[in-house]
Amino acid sequence: MFIGHFGVGLAAKKIDNKPSLGTLFFASQFIDLLWPFFLLFGIEKVKVSPGVSAFTPLDFVYYPFSHSLFGVLFWALLFGTIYFLIKKNLISALLLGLLVISHWILDLITHIPDLPLFPGTDIKVGFGLWNSVLLTIIVEGMIFILGSYLYIKATKAKNKKDKFALWSLLIFLVVIYVMNIIGPPPESAEAIGYVGLLQWLLIAWGYWIDKNRKAADSREL
Repeated sequence: MFIGHFGVGLAAKKIDNKPSLGTLFFASQFIDLLWPFFLLFGIEKVKVSPGVSAFTPLDFVYYPFSHSLFGVLFWALLFGTIYFLIKKNLISALLLGLLVISHWILDLITHIPDLPLFPGTDIKVGFGLWNSVLLTIIVEGMIFILGSYLYIKATKAKNKKDKFALWSLLIFLVVIYVMNIIGPPPESAEAIGYVGLLQWLLIAWGYWIDKNRKAADSREL
């Protein structure tokens, strides 16, 4: 799943307006932001295996530290704790921790059984939505559309620049998603890792957008 995770981050703004959209993206994509580093340093492994599922050619051979259930619970606790220590906001910290966990839940729905429960175990889970391209697009698209709608309803632009910033991001995410579906498979695991690092630019984009927006119910003095 890709745009679905961003959809959850967008929707979270409706629940709590205090964290920036960049922070919400950071939490909802956190384990996928860690994964490229683990991949490039040889700690985790992926293979390009066209046909491993209908939706993606990626075979996630070994990623217990970033994507096991135990690992995600650890990262969620760490993320929420650090945010609380910095901002002293328990509600927002809990929400961000849940966003980290939401990533694994959505992956559980979409992935074939490749998600480990604990490092060191061979038990892997996944409901296999990726075995249907159409259903994957429908489910992920609905999450993204709903999240975008909720974010737009929860905030309003401070200036004209924000309209460009927000809509350009939403369109860009859709374009990248479509290209991943119809484009050729990546050439190597190393290439996947370097491309994955580019997701940090999307986090920065989220901070830029939210800097130019405010709560929809805020009042001008």
